[in-house]
Formats: sequence, structure tokens, C-alpha cells
Amino acid sequence: MDVKIKEISKPKNLRAFIRFPHTLRQGDSSWVPALDFDEMNTLRKDKNPAFEHCQARYFLAMAEGRIVGRVAAINNHLHSEKWDQPYLRFGWIDFEDHQEVSEALLGAVEDWAESLGKTAVHGPLGFTDLDREGMLVEGFDELATLATSHDQPYYAEHLARLGYVKDVDWVEVEVAVEGDLDERISRVAEISRKRYKLRLLEAKNKKELLSYAPALFEVINEAYSHLYGVVHLTDKQVEAYVKQYFGFVVPDFVPVVLDEEGRMIAFAISMPSLSRALQKGKGKLFPLGWAHLLYALKKIDRMDVYLGAVRPEYQGRGVNAILMESLYQVYQRRGIKQFHVNPMLESNFQVLEQWQYFKTRQHKRRRVFIKHLVPDSE
Repeated sequence: MDVKIKEISKPKNLRAFIRFPHTLRQGDSSWVPALDFDEMNTLRKDKNPAFEHCQARYFLAMAEGRIVGRVAAINNHLHSEKWDQPYLRFGWIDFEDHQEVSEALLGAVEDWAESLGKTAVHGPLGFTDLDREGMLVEGFDELATLATSHDQPYYAEHLARLGYVKDVDWVEVEVAVEGDLDERISRVAEISRKRYKLRLLEAKNKKELLSYAPALFEVINEAYSHLYGVVHLTDKQVEAYVKQYFGFVVPDFVPVVLDEEGRMIAFAISMPSLSRALQKGKGKLFPLGWAHLLYALKKIDRMDVYLGAVRPEYQGRGVNAILMESLYQVYQRRGIKQFHVNPMLESNFQVLEQWQYFKTRQHKRRRVFIKHLVPDSE
């Protein structure tokens, strides 16, 4: 196969880059497309505040007059400075099962990395930790979520042949809502509330919850700062994320823990699963995409837990138990039978161990790969 690389340089040409997976994944019942407008807001330099500290290039692989693959290359200056790692990221990678295609795509990324003096290429990663990241390596028959990609088994095989190796893994679990909550969780939650004078926010509507959005991202910046690849979210990024995603938030499903002075110290964000609705909408909001999403928000049978965080000074003090108790009770009240927990670092034992009190099934694993172009400076 004769493969040529074409770089997308104008926003108007991004549509072909964004829509390519729809051609590649026809018939895949586990794949969940991203919303086109979300992808545009993320990939366009004039829309995404991350471009204040990032550069990006988008490559299409062309063969026989058609698109056969895509990849984004991201130079995140904040990552390089914070972690002292002169690495280039890749993300938004999809390709047909031909080694010439994956080799050409990652060759373009590596060429740019070398021209920038980078020592390694790693991914899939986005501009921030809140973008889709990691390549699926287990759970190919499991339904994806709004926040995660769904990759084919051959993707990882191609990367391995090109010299990419595991850098880090995330795991995902499915949790059954069955019977009463384990009394040990309730006991720890009660002790934590009394000892530290904590309470749950009782938001009456979305507007009231929205007023806490800046504090929520403040907690994220503090709690996630030590995790793999995480860089600080700027004020402009926070504002963009609030506008982009808070429209889907339902206050009942977002427990927020406050201290006695009303300061947010912890939160969890969960939403009704939008996976099937997104599949029906095929990445578009119009003409019927909105209707599918609104129906999914009302006809709830499955939840997705997207993220949660506790301020560092309160970690290990039972605050997670307060969040878990709140979510479980709401799910029971709403008649929800199961929920999916989005990717958790396999090395984050403190988070992983909290699920031992539930009936869980680890059903997915996703991976960031790395290829060292030259030895690390150390």
C-alpha cells in the first residue's frame, strides 16, 4: 500500500480528521463517537485555551484516494517543564489494519519530535488529563463511554512492532448496585462527617451547583497534580470546560463535600450513560442528536462515574466514603442497577481499594505507550 501523509493546516479541513472514525468503525457496537462540536472545540487553536502552552499538528494518512488513518501530535510545554520530560504526545489515533499506515502516521509524529529535540513520543494523550487518553488493550467487547476511546486489538499490536512499549495503564470497573451499602462505608462516612465537621452540598438546581465549578477545578488541580502526565488547568481552560460540559450535569449525581466554612473539599461527577444516545446521534447534535441525549438523561438505567477528587489534606480521612455513600443511595433511589467507573491508574491503590466493598468487575484496561527516540537525559 502506497501511503502518503497529508497535514491538516486549516480549521475548515478538520472535519475530515474528526469524521474519519465513523468510516472506520461502521458496525462496531462498542464504539461511542465523540460529539463533533466537542472535537472541534478541542482541536481548533482559536477555541481551545490549551494552545496558550501547546502546539499541535494533525496528520491524515492517504492511500488509493481515501483516508486510511489519522493522528494528532501535541507539544505540551507545561508537561515538559513540570515533569522535566522533553516528550511529544500523540492522540486521536485511528488507522486501518495495514502496518504501512501506522508506520507512516507515527513516523510523521516522530519526525516532528526529533526536529523539536524531543527524547520520546508517548500516547495516546490529549491536551489535558480531561481529554480522552490511553489505548484500549482489554475489554474490546465492552461499551465505551463519552470520556473514553474504543480501539481495535490490532492498534496495540502495530505500536509494539514500531517499538512502542507500556508506560502506564489505567483500569476500569463496572459496579453493581445490589442490596444495602456495606455498613463499613456508612460507618467511615459518619465518623468523617462528625470528626471533621463536614456536610454534603444540597444544591437545589444546576445554577447553584454551577457556582461551585471554579472550586471543583481547584480541587482537581490540587488532587491530581502528582498523577501521570497531569498539568495544571489554567483559568481559561476551566472556563472552557464549564461551558462545554456542565450543561449535561444533574445535581443529584454530583455529590460535593463542604467543610464547616463552606469550602469544597471533595466531589464526584457522575452522569447517566450517554453511550447509546451518542451512537444513535452519530456524533451530531442536529437534527436528532439532542433528542437522543435528552431521552438518555431522563430514561436512566446505567451511570458513568467520570471523576472525583479530594483535597490532599483530607485524603485518607474517610471523605471518599461520604461520596460513595451519597452516590450509592441516589442510585438505589433512582432504580439504577449498575455504574461504570472511568479510568483509574493501576498504581493508584488508594482509589482502587475503595471498590473492594462492592460487587465489581474489572472489564477494561487502557494504556499509554512510549517510544524513546534517544536515551533520557538522566
